[in-house]
Amino acid sequence: MYVCNPSSPPQFLSRLAGVIFDCDGVLVDSRDANRMYYNLIREGLGMLPITPEEEHYVHMHSVTECLARIIPAERLDEAEVVRKKLNYEDIFPYIFLEDGLIELLDDLAGRGIRMAVHTNRTTTVERLLGHFEIDRYFSPVISAGSLKRPKPDPEGVHRILDAWGMPTDTVAYIGDSALDERSAAAAAVPFWSYKNPGLAAVMFVPDFMTLRACLSGCAPR
Repeated sequence: MYVCNPSSPPQFLSRLAGVIFDCDGVLVDSRDANRMYYNLIREGLGMLPITPEEEHYVHMHSVTECLARIIPAERLDEAEVVRKKLNYEDIFPYIFLEDGLIELLDDLAGRGIRMAVHTNRTTTVERLLGHFEIDRYFSPVISAGSLKRPKPDPEGVHRILDAWGMPTDTVAYIGDSALDERSAAAAAVPFWSYKNPGLAAVMFVPDFMTLRACLSGCAPR
């Protein structure tokens, strides 16, 4: 695995034409918000807060998968009633953009590099991107709610590639979880691991400032 190094940027950066971003853990730090959201649902059912293991799970999976994991099967209908009464915008103050993200997005846009989002969020991703005023950077935005099969199935990546009409070796997928790694691999798209050196990736990206510096060492396409 190549570690993103501004002093010797890899050759594949020079042919980069598109970047697919995961949302949670990559575009935004939402771990506290996700924990709060699912704890509010459990609280509404008179249940205890989620465990650390459950917190890790809900940070990566779709809401349907998460509820099935943290709520007894016989109480899922109750949980859905509680969930629909929650105002997700109340959670936004506990979500933060990753450091250096806006500058990276501006750099990529200035180079004519396409950007998309592929997330296991179901219905909240558009509101989230709009809240932070970064929705203009991304097309398409693929959520679990628009797919037959969420990550790690490659359906979402294939839809993005079809929309762009780009070969896979000119596209990178930036993610922070094993689901992202598997989704990229199944679609034969080079995977860049963000803040998680334990994943199988073409490149490890420790932060967006370092990635920007790497890009600055490559000639524009």
